[in-house]
Amino acid sequence: MSQKLTVSLLVFGLLAASQGALGKGCIKGAVVGGVAGHVAGHHAVLGAAAGCVVGHHMAKKKQQQEQQQRAQPVPPPAPQHAPLPQPGPGQTPA
Repeated sequence: MSQKLTVSLLVFGLLAASQGALGKGCIKGAVVGGVAGHVAGHHAVLGAAAGCVVGHHMAKKKQQQEQQQRAQPVPPPAPQHAPLPQPGPGQTPA
């Protein structure tokens, strides 16, 4: 069964790599989904396929959030105030 899992993950990895940017997140999701599917009931291929879809969706969502953050204007820094003088030794604060 371990050989079947390895072959399945290798096939999905090659498919994801051949799609370039479209496969972003797919490999990581396929690995996690394949292992989870194998442990849950020897459904490694089904788990890898579902993991690929979920991983791709999450990567796309993360990319959109990063683009939105870059598009927002950066607020100007707050003005700096001079530090308050500290009382010396033997002096009491006012």
